[in-house]
Amino acid sequence: MQKIRKAVIPAAGYGTRFLPITKSIPKEMLPLIDKPIIQYIIEEAVNSGIEDIVIVTSNGKHAIEDYFDNNLELERYLEAGGKLDQLEEIRRIASMANFIYIRQKGKYGNGTPVLNAEHIIGNEPFAVLWGDEFIAGNPPRLQQTAEVFEEFGRPVISGVRIKKKEDLSRYGIADLKPVRDNIFEIKNIVEKPKPEEAPSDLAAHGCYILTPDIFDALKNQSPGKGGEIWLVDGINKLKEKGPIYTCEIKEGKYYDCGNVLEYLKTNIDHALKREDIGDEIKQYLQETVKNF
Repeated sequence: MQKIRKAVIPAAGYGTRFLPITKSIPKEMLPLIDKPIIQYIIEEAVNSGIEDIVIVTSNGKHAIEDYFDNNLELERYLEAGGKLDQLEEIRRIASMANFIYIRQKGKYGNGTPVLNAEHIIGNEPFAVLWGDEFIAGNPPRLQQTAEVFEEFGRPVISGVRIKKKEDLSRYGIADLKPVRDNIFEIKNIVEKPKPEEAPSDLAAHGCYILTPDIFDALKNQSPGKGGEIWLVDGINKLKEKGPIYTCEIKEGKYYDCGNVLEYLKTNIDHALKREDIGDEIKQYLQETVKNF
């Protein structure tokens, strides 16, 4: 089975839930303590064997390109100041993978950035990861998903159980047929259903291993909900050629940084995990809650 070497990360959205800050700072570059959100996704990809990272951007997203590029002036400054740990880290960031940037063109919808990457992906399977959510776990979510693809040779989507019923309308929810353990065949995916109409509580979302026939599926589909091109509609079309699978990710915690509340929770969790500040943050939170 062909190795998954390339990953597409759509990062062209406006980030309207975070306005006004996203007027000038890409949502994907909002910090989790001292690293941007998108770096966690890229590190997951690299730790899963990905070599080429295709980031689909739009106007005003230059900060992403600058961040993953070398900054020789900064490197010279750190080296002269003896700040070698920081120097090593910023050099590591720029050399993690081969970074490829393309501008999103076409209709609105989360299927469009995937279609835009066709000329780079070519005729090989590839991964898709969103730029504002991830799972902190070992082994990485993408690695777990890729292993299922290597076994079955068909598209696979990572799966996450949604705990709150009212949150089901935020995701693509799968109608499932059990295969074994944490692997299911997807009978259908309902994009952002009403909670009472959701076919299960498992969101097939966040990490995709797709075959190149997804491009024809996206090109030939009519616009879906909201007049947009939805990736899930293309994936549902692929079921005509064979089964689509989901791998429920059991190890690790899911973080959705797509809205302000969940983004703040993610920052708190990551602060508490830090050896250098975790104890002080915990004490601060306890005192603040007590005295608020």
